[in-house]
Amino acid sequence: MTKEISKYIKTLALAWVLPLAGWAQPSLVDGVVAVVGNEIILKSEVDQQHQSFVLQGGEIANITKCRVFEDMLFEKLLIHHAEIDSIAVSDEEVESNMDRRLEQLVYQIGSKEKLEEYYKKSMVEIKEEMRPFMKNQLTAQRMQGHITSNVEVTPSEIQEYFDGLPQDSLPLINTEVEVAQIVKYPEVSPEAEQDAIDKLKGLKQRIEGGTSFSTMAILYSEDPGSAKNGGEYIGIKRGQFVKEFEAVAFNLQVGEISDPFKSEFGYHIVQVQVKRGEELDLRHILIKPKISDANLLEAQSFLDSLRRSINDGLTSFKEAAKEFSEDKDTRYNSGTLVNLNTGDTKWEISQLDRSVFVTIETLDKGQISSAAFFRKPDGNEGYRLLKLIDKIEPHKANLRDDYTKIQTFALSRKQAKAMEDWIQEKLKETYVKVNNEYFECDFENDWLKDNASN
Repeated sequence: MTKEISKYIKTLALAWVLPLAGWAQPSLVDGVVAVVGNEIILKSEVDQQHQSFVLQGGEIANITKCRVFEDMLFEKLLIHHAEIDSIAVSDEEVESNMDRRLEQLVYQIGSKEKLEEYYKKSMVEIKEEMRPFMKNQLTAQRMQGHITSNVEVTPSEIQEYFDGLPQDSLPLINTEVEVAQIVKYPEVSPEAEQDAIDKLKGLKQRIEGGTSFSTMAILYSEDPGSAKNGGEYIGIKRGQFVKEFEAVAFNLQVGEISDPFKSEFGYHIVQVQVKRGEELDLRHILIKPKISDANLLEAQSFLDSLRRSINDGLTSFKEAAKEFSEDKDTRYNSGTLVNLNTGDTKWEISQLDRSVFVTIETLDKGQISSAAFFRKPDGNEGYRLLKLIDKIEPHKANLRDDYTKIQTFALSRKQAKAMEDWIQEKLKETYVKVNNEYFECDFENDWLKDNASN
């Protein structure tokens, strides 16, 4: 199980990303197939978990029932010892992660109503049944992180790991690039801002006159995350939205509709539906001030002028990014784009946003593009300069070009070894009883040991 240990929790978690047909709380009549410390596993839990992978298709569908069973045994071992070691997750963490999973499910299936129809349960009932599964997952993840938190690799261990790889097994690294940007969003005219405010005032007046807030949100809201659901957000806690939005929402009375107010996303009106202490259910409508062609052209011209100044040596790309870029994630990092999946500044071509790839495709190393138009997923439009910092052609992995990747591989192997050692140690001192007659599995760890006397 060594190479699988660090992946198992992520694999099990995928069962909650996609809808599970026939999912329901298991009952004791299913039969207990394992006891790990104070934790039990029921046959129905294994069957349902495996079925969820089968329904998802692809690579996940090839996970065997025995693999699922052993992964669940490992999860229960982690949870049992998390309790012993006082490793816990807060109710707030559980609720926050559960809300994100439900948002994924709603997005995938189309609407909250369709999700409720699919499970034949209300959202409240779905959350109640989901809560213990989410708490177990997060607790197991927290315990796993606790076990491996002090595992590090030294430069000599990285070298040793790399030297131990057979030359014919070295991975092929695809084309990689490093890219920096300077972003400029067009100015919004006062007239466009007033138009957005007036439109929201009109919608508010119609809603107060009896028109459904939900209908108005579906028809007019420009928030892609909530418009199709009637502008609804459920279980909102402080810290989840921008401060301007929360300052208004958390000061409204139930049923009250706010006046139009501004955030970085545009102008909003909000109506609170339910208050549960410091948690809200609400609806909102977002209207974005319209950007004129003249505003866009002005942003484009500014960046093209800035590009000439950089090429003429009057300033550097790094200095220009810090002074002028309106992208808060990159302006203080010399404009460099960081791959959040790897934590590295190198990007495989396939990982790049297509608009970035198209812009840099014809650039040589060190060149800066002309101002290029782009549109963010939230609909905001702007222009950006893109600089190709470096381009590394396809090659077999080596320490000079791929040190960060090799370091990650070496660390993962050492963490997996630490987890395997932990399992072997804890199996000696933990009560484990497995009824393998249901599945007849050949486990990779000694879960079938006779330790009923422990």
